[in-house]
Amino acid sequence: MAAAALTLGASLSACNFDLGGEAKYPSPNRQRPTSTVQYEDEPGIFGEGGIFGPDVPQDAAGGGIGVNNLLWRASLDTVSFMPLVSADPFGGVIITDWYTPPSAPDERFKVNVYILGRALRADGIRASVFRQQMHGSTWVDAPVALNTATDLENAILTRARQMRLAGSQ
Repeated sequence: MAAAALTLGASLSACNFDLGGEAKYPSPNRQRPTSTVQYEDEPGIFGEGGIFGPDVPQDAAGGGIGVNNLLWRASLDTVSFMPLVSADPFGGVIITDWYTPPSAPDERFKVNVYILGRALRADGIRASVFRQQMHGSTWVDAPVALNTATDLENAILTRARQMRLAGSQ
């Protein structure tokens, strides 16, 4: 151990380090730049003020979430009878768990809702519906009627319009 310390000490002294005094920062010998460069504060990735900053229109986004507040709340309200796996208000994604209707115990449904922006528009929402049927003791994927996702999207839009008219923004 002592040999290692002597070797380290010899190595440091061979590098001509001045270990005798305390370093001062900034060094008094440091030359100051002569140019007057001005740096501007550029907005971050979320705009001026961050996520909850002034660039987020409160009426469209609803308190800083990344999607339309009315579509978000209407979506949660519309699929509230199904258990939720995930609900991300910043990304605008709602994922439900499998739901088995009491009237049809041999089939189950799962829904994914995607809110695509801050505007309350018909093209601002997308839904995916998945269906499975029980065959024996296993669940097997089954086709969903073509209009099911569109009907769900329309139900969400109708609920959002009702909320807007009620003034519950």
